[in-house]
Amino acid sequence: MSYSLTEIAHIVNGKTLNTISNEEKISHLLIDSRNVTNIENVLFFAIEGDRNNGHQFIAEVYKKGIRNFIVSYSNAYSKTNYPEANFILVTNTLIALQKLCSHHRAQFDHPVIGITGSNGKTIVKEWLFQLLREDFNIVRSPKSFNSQVGVPLSVWQMNEENELGIFEAGISKPNEMAALESIIKPSIGILTNIGQAHSENFETNQIKTQQKLALFVNCEVLIYCKDYTIVNETVTSLVNTKPVTWSRKSKADLQITKVTKQENETYIQGIYNNDFIKIRIPFTDEASIENAINCWVLMLHLKYGSDQIEKRMLQLSPVAMRLEMKEGVNNCSIINDSYNSDLGSLAIALDFLNQQKQYVKRTIILSDILQSGKDEASLYKEVADLLFKKNIARIIGIGECISRQAHFFNLEKRFFLSTNDFLMHYNTALFNNEIILIKGARAFGFEQISKTIQQKAHETLLEINLNALVSNLNYYRSKLKPTTKIMAMVKAFSYGSGSYEIANVLQFNRIDYLAVAYADEGIELRKAGITAPIMVMNPEEQSYDAMIEHNLEPELFNFRVLNLFNDAANRSKLKDKKIPVHIKIDTGMHRLGFDLEEINELIIRIQNSKHIVIKSVFSHLVASDEKEHDEFTKLQIQRFSDASAQILSHFNYPILKHILNSGGITRFPDAQFDMIRLGIGMYGISSNDYEQMNLQHVSTLKTNISQIKNVAANETVGYSRKGLVKKNSRIATVPIGYADGYNRKLGNGNGKMLVNGVFANTVGNICMDMCMIDVTDITCNEGDEVIVFGENYPISEIAKAAGTIPYEILTTISRRVKRIYFQE
Repeated sequence: MSYSLTEIAHIVNGKTLNTISNEEKISHLLIDSRNVTNIENVLFFAIEGDRNNGHQFIAEVYKKGIRNFIVSYSNAYSKTNYPEANFILVTNTLIALQKLCSHHRAQFDHPVIGITGSNGKTIVKEWLFQLLREDFNIVRSPKSFNSQVGVPLSVWQMNEENELGIFEAGISKPNEMAALESIIKPSIGILTNIGQAHSENFETNQIKTQQKLALFVNCEVLIYCKDYTIVNETVTSLVNTKPVTWSRKSKADLQITKVTKQENETYIQGIYNNDFIKIRIPFTDEASIENAINCWVLMLHLKYGSDQIEKRMLQLSPVAMRLEMKEGVNNCSIINDSYNSDLGSLAIALDFLNQQKQYVKRTIILSDILQSGKDEASLYKEVADLLFKKNIARIIGIGECISRQAHFFNLEKRFFLSTNDFLMHYNTALFNNEIILIKGARAFGFEQISKTIQQKAHETLLEINLNALVSNLNYYRSKLKPTTKIMAMVKAFSYGSGSYEIANVLQFNRIDYLAVAYADEGIELRKAGITAPIMVMNPEEQSYDAMIEHNLEPELFNFRVLNLFNDAANRSKLKDKKIPVHIKIDTGMHRLGFDLEEINELIIRIQNSKHIVIKSVFSHLVASDEKEHDEFTKLQIQRFSDASAQILSHFNYPILKHILNSGGITRFPDAQFDMIRLGIGMYGISSNDYEQMNLQHVSTLKTNISQIKNVAANETVGYSRKGLVKKNSRIATVPIGYADGYNRKLGNGNGKMLVNGVFANTVGNICMDMCMIDVTDITCNEGDEVIVFGENYPISEIAKAAGTIPYEILTTISRRVKRIYFQE
């Protein structure tokens, strides 16, 4: 569903300051200038927050292509600065966002479940999605979008196809819930619990409970636990809402009669409508038990059968980023609960920690607790007592407050003032054979710690060593004259290594120029904050205006391109500014470039242009790394020298000259001119054996063994029965195929991979997403790492096996292969 700007202005009680198109349809809302992924049908709300003011980013968003804005400052609009923009002025942009999404919600009449509480909102929401998705088309809050901004953005997702909505709502101050209720308008409510989170802004827990219950004032039904006394007493104020309750202690709609924790699951029995019912869940911690019961009551209310409920409950899976346990370094396990921090959730997390019996030593990494409502000394004395009672062996405290109260903790301890402080002092020897609970307030960004100390996931990935990249750059720099500049090639996703990640490193290391193949690559770099000069080697007509807008410099190689770009420069209405261009001369490649006999006409055309200035003149060598063609290379260099001298003699400003690529830098040092173009050599690949010895391998493609099968002699492996095994064999399947960039020519023994330092040949045809290798004589297990190429099996070798060149191997690695960048 979309709305015209005229409709939106009416809905939010706004005034149009300027509308280029009143009827433009809006279907996407944007509040973060960093998250521009689409520019069509987008409306930007300049939200004023505690730390940032969206009005400061209007110019940035406009530059990225957004043309529709809601603002609360009349001076934010400038026809001069934003000639193509539509502006709507409101009193408060946040309220305008909420009004618009409230109006949007009113267009749908399907049931909506609203969830609030101190803890468990996201898990209950996600588990309900898991439990009900087979029966309903569900729209739900993404992640933990439960704030004054998050709720409207969640509800904006609703469309005609949905049959059920599930939204969570959170508040940190009084009088916030009324706005969220008007947006969600839940027909069914779930209150998970009432704890200490955000208590500092509420005088009493009863007041906080009343504020949270405001979400349910118009609900038909409210599900909650009667064991929270304050909730049970306060819920009577909801005169129009029917309570549906559960309890472990007293009579309720669902009376919990028994909870039995087993090794990996919990058996829960209860009475509902005078019937004995039961469920099992694959969790044993108290938080999961409580969250599951809330979901159970909801399904009972929706009249699901007990057998169906029991079956689905047993299939519940953990929700990411909440009390997840992962493998850590040095035989450790990690429980990650790094998104909230209060005493109630701390106690539950410690219970979960104590259920893990595989380790004697228990460590907690704990941040400042920001929302306790207690004075600092009392708070951390209570925390210290709790850790003692839960048999915690060591605390690593992070934050200024907890560090000030270190004396309360009578156990092994270390304290750091910030997350960055901890990471700076971290080394792998800090943890060994223990279980670690990571518990922190969101502001501390503990996900950084989790990523640092968890075991690397088993998956196909491309590791890029940024130190090696810089080392190779500096190697080539050492071969250049001090005045010679470097243009680094980052086209084709930086030869498969990444886009702005590589460009950022190069820019930091003072590269003179970057070069991309197409304008969209350059625009992506500009949007990522790259400010270095960028040459576009294959400029296309439809991209000229965008290139000018993003300060990209085209390669011009014939008169048609020159004329078209000159027209674009003229219509850009530039005043005195001239756009740098790069002139390509064909000296023998016969691919692109002005012919030598066209030089005089080229000079006249450039001189007659009002908006074009030559930044460089260059040519492309045919075979700079092949000795048998050296005479032709020298001829190319001479032709270029003569042609560039002819051009430069007619202009009274400096013009750069360049012809050498990676292969020619060391072989033709006298042809450096003003700049060289560094490509594949920067990524650690050279056809020169001596040069290769001085380069470092930048990229390592690795995967893991998914499964090992014993295959009898004369059986076949893979498609078309191409992989015939001649003896009893062990065949490993690895999750990489031609869709990942692993060439099909490498099948049937033509390719090989390293498994625990030993080469394993491919068996059978390469599949789309996987392939098979022979590990008969290799000691290995499922899950073991497999090197596709890297330091001990260079890209040049795998390229030979595939009958191609290293360029193709690198550039065909799929984007779906995860890139990991590391710097030692």
